[in-house]
Amino acid sequence: GLSLLINSIGHALTVVMNLGSAVWTASAVNLYHLWPLSLRATLFTCGVLVVVINAILIRQVIWHRVLGNLLFTLPFSFLIQWFTNLIQRSGITELPLELRIVIDVFGVLCVALATSIYQRTNLVLHPNDDFMQIIRFRYVRGNATVAQMIHYIPPVIIMMITFSIGGHLWAVNVGTVICLFFQGTFIGFFDKHVFLNLKHYGLDTIQRD
Repeated sequence: GLSLLINSIGHALTVVMNLGSAVWTASAVNLYHLWPLSLRATLFTCGVLVVVINAILIRQVIWHRVLGNLLFTLPFSFLIQWFTNLIQRSGITELPLELRIVIDVFGVLCVALATSIYQRTNLVLHPNDDFMQIIRFRYVRGNATVAQMIHYIPPVIIMMITFSIGGHLWAVNVGTVICLFFQGTFIGFFDKHVFLNLKHYGLDTIQRD
């Protein structure tokens, strides 16, 4: 619950600042500006699609895992929409650019912290982070940085498509660049420094699931 709250606030801050969101969130924001669905509906739809990708990667449908992904995605989508609306009304976007950049980067760090917590708790995961976990422990021997880079390929492709159609990129800026190159490193840092009693289950658990 704590990680879900931190994650939603972090994502909402980056969406409102429009100075660069986490890569998956940025791709959803660009889809949101391209079609008539709400932001929460867009986020949930993207989550469902990633659930399908995860099943393909592990070559089976594990229903408790699918339900866990959806149980995370539904409140996560609503909370981002709610916090985004709340923060937009605060007047925070009127702050000087330098402060807004700091707030945006703080949001990125919140996302990394939250991801580290609930990946290690391993009760329910957002499909995007489950995707990253599968890559990390099944394909790249636990390397968080490499796994994060690989799992950014689909949202980057989505943004390339939306840009070619709409001619504009939303929520892509300095924060997105930081996420693209350093989010895996941030997650690895928080793995070692926050809630040390939480441990990754690793490759054996993913294969056994």
